[in-house]
Amino acid sequence: MKASEYLGEDGVFSEYVEDYKVRHNQLALSDSIENAIKNKKVLVAEAGTGIGKTFAYLVPAITSGKKVIISTGTKHLQDQLFRTDIPRVLKALDMPIKVALLKGRANYLCLHRLQIAPHLGFMNKVTQTQLTEIGQWSGKSEVGDISELSSIQEDAYVWPMVTSTADNCLGSECDSWNDCFIVKARKKAMEAELLVINHHLLLADMTLKEEGFAELLPGADAFIIDEAHQLHEVASRYFGDTLSSRQITLLARDAIAEQVNDAPDMTEIRDCADELEKVTQDFRLALGDSGARQSWAAIKYKPSLANCLSELIAVLSDLAEHLETASERSRGLDQCYQRCLLLCERAELFKNDNELAESANAILWYETFSRSFMLHSTPIEVSSLFQKYTNNFSAAWIFTSATLQVNKKFNHFSDALGLDEFESGSWLSPFDYEQQSLLYLPEDLPEPSDRNYTYALLEKVLPVVNASHGGAFLLFTSYRAMNEAKDFLQDKTEFPIFIQGDLPKHLLLAKFRKAGDAILLGTSSFWEGVDVRGSALSCVVIDKLPFASPGDPVMQARIDVISKNGGQPFMEYQVPRAVIALNQGVGRLIRDVDDYGVVVIGDPRLSSKPYGRVFKSSLPPMPITTQQDDIESFFERKKREHEEHETASA
Repeated sequence: MKASEYLGEDGVFSEYVEDYKVRHNQLALSDSIENAIKNKKVLVAEAGTGIGKTFAYLVPAITSGKKVIISTGTKHLQDQLFRTDIPRVLKALDMPIKVALLKGRANYLCLHRLQIAPHLGFMNKVTQTQLTEIGQWSGKSEVGDISELSSIQEDAYVWPMVTSTADNCLGSECDSWNDCFIVKARKKAMEAELLVINHHLLLADMTLKEEGFAELLPGADAFIIDEAHQLHEVASRYFGDTLSSRQITLLARDAIAEQVNDAPDMTEIRDCADELEKVTQDFRLALGDSGARQSWAAIKYKPSLANCLSELIAVLSDLAEHLETASERSRGLDQCYQRCLLLCERAELFKNDNELAESANAILWYETFSRSFMLHSTPIEVSSLFQKYTNNFSAAWIFTSATLQVNKKFNHFSDALGLDEFESGSWLSPFDYEQQSLLYLPEDLPEPSDRNYTYALLEKVLPVVNASHGGAFLLFTSYRAMNEAKDFLQDKTEFPIFIQGDLPKHLLLAKFRKAGDAILLGTSSFWEGVDVRGSALSCVVIDKLPFASPGDPVMQARIDVISKNGGQPFMEYQVPRAVIALNQGVGRLIRDVDDYGVVVIGDPRLSSKPYGRVFKSSLPPMPITTQQDDIESFFERKKREHEEHETASA
């Protein structure tokens, strides 16, 4: 029985799934995915919003009889798949199979870390109370997923104290190995016929950075990569290396905790670890102001920085010597020794110029925060690396997302990941964009670089928001513009205003949905992965074409390489990235067949520049207007249609 038959008019989904609607493009997509899994092919599948791609890949995955790994973009999507979508599909198919959910190790409580946590440095009353609460929960939890303990925020200071990393995990020599939540989760993952992971975990395993668990991926017959447009950036991170102040500080505190437990006579470890924290802080100060993000070459010759880096390496080396002597005392001390050697090696890379990095196809760069820093070695291109790793697995690969094409072509996506032989297709959204939406391009706006641009745009936007009676996302390409909009709107409208950062994202969205007539101001994290259906959202405003910051060091390095190879980086790299991001933002508006609304794109370059045609041709087929009167007419017509429908239904 073909996958599409389960999903079709006479299939089990029509019979057993409430409010199920047959979508013909979904059926075609599902059969293509089934064919790819069966014949171990590579398929690049653009699935329009609302097509039901989750069911389209779950049905052939479950009915294939093969081991399938599904990778999603976020932990939130993982949980939704595992707890909601998969149970619905399994119930309809009546095919009980082993299903598992696996997250990165930072999402699971580490019993060893919980034991040594009281020795990990400064402990205030809040952290002490949280540790007590975690200790009580640890005896009750079956899976140890820290998201179960919702009373403690995800970003709480306590979590890194009681979760492990690939660096500090003691492995099979840990006293808590038999009770380890990660080991249990991995065991279930190995036994599962359908496994749900995320891109970060996929890449971590692919590059063998989760030591001791390299057997997970080779056992799969098929990989389904959902939200595949995100994969390239995640791959860039995992194919590179990072040295951060957090890694160093955690090493120093772990070394002290292990010394207290297993080498109380070796107080020199504590002294050296304390010194390491101090020189790490000195190095952070030498890097300069917070918020920097630039190439290492721009700052490496600064004398004070060079001295602080040398001092940091020297103290790391001293600590490594002491830990080597103590390493025979316990697995924990030996682990600290190995971590210290690795961090010292990464620091040396930045001391020895960047010639080594350049020869290895990498860019060295750094970023600073208020009290911390990160030094990165990032590959300039990941295509050959990704291709090498995927070739290790004799499996089907299905890449799917609503936004994979640029100007009706897949080459931007396939080239970035080194995909040579693959099948591709675009299965269009079932939404009627001609009737459900309107694209408004305001006229007479200044150039986006003009200091008054945001205010000029908001003057054009305010009548649109009034016509939609709130229910608006205002998406910005910078925090500065978002804050300017906040100041402007507070005196100009009575609609409730929610601003990114005021509350956790899920709480902000819950309040927005409940209000029904609110305005939400957001930046990049609200451009994708946000689903608000119905009248609560009927207007999406995008301030500018979302070109990446020209100061981004990795982007600049990639631009330089394309130029050196005789290419055109703007059209080959910068425009395609911006097209994908713009489509994600526009995609927030229509999430259901009954949704309707207006998209406003303020950037005049969409009409004035030749490359604007590439953006327009990649957008959904929305009618375009430059007249505000058309917006009022659109909302009046949709309101009238809605009232007529309600009357007919009654």
